[in-house]
Amino acid sequence: MARIVIIDYGMANLRSVQKAFEAVGHAAIITSDPNVQADHLVLPGVGAFPDAMAKLIQTGLDRCVLDHISRRKPFLGICLGLQLLFKCSHEGGLHDGLGVFDGEVVPFVPHPGLKIPHMGWNTLQTDSNCPLFKGLAPEPSVYFVHGYFALPNLAEIVSGWTDYPTPFAAVIWKDNVFATQFHPEKSQDVGLQMLQNFAAI
Repeated sequence: MARIVIIDYGMANLRSVQKAFEAVGHAAIITSDPNVQADHLVLPGVGAFPDAMAKLIQTGLDRCVLDHISRRKPFLGICLGLQLLFKCSHEGGLHDGLGVFDGEVVPFVPHPGLKIPHMGWNTLQTDSNCPLFKGLAPEPSVYFVHGYFALPNLAEIVSGWTDYPTPFAAVIWKDNVFATQFHPEKSQDVGLQMLQNFAAI
């Protein structure tokens, strides 16, 4: 069975992600060790982009993530973990990200009738070729909590999107790198199926 490792940099409800993997029959360890060896690596995140990047760099976990990805091993970013993969974010100023993908992270623009941050269930439009969506019905519903979203430079890395009120990237996929703006661990059966699919890659 694959060794699944969840990165602990102090900015996520790690136990909920771990329990979600356990619910689909996969043990996952939580660690802050930048030298950990993993078959599958998970980068969750809740909070502010600049704080998260500072902690990743301080602990050396940024190099852990980039090394894992460069070895073409399966990687999953969740929520802030998706945003950190991009070149930069405008949250609290302009801040560098991990730079795995070209693009920037920007705030939602206020719109009548819509609250910021975006919290709740939304329907996904999906690219059926993405391995995360195996076994899912069309237009699954997933749970979001975020005030910022990614604007990738390359549209082809977007495998899932939703509207709030205009379309934005909800799932990123390129080669061995997967990331969701929503929380699979909070998305009930749909999210569990996605985590099962990731673990099976």
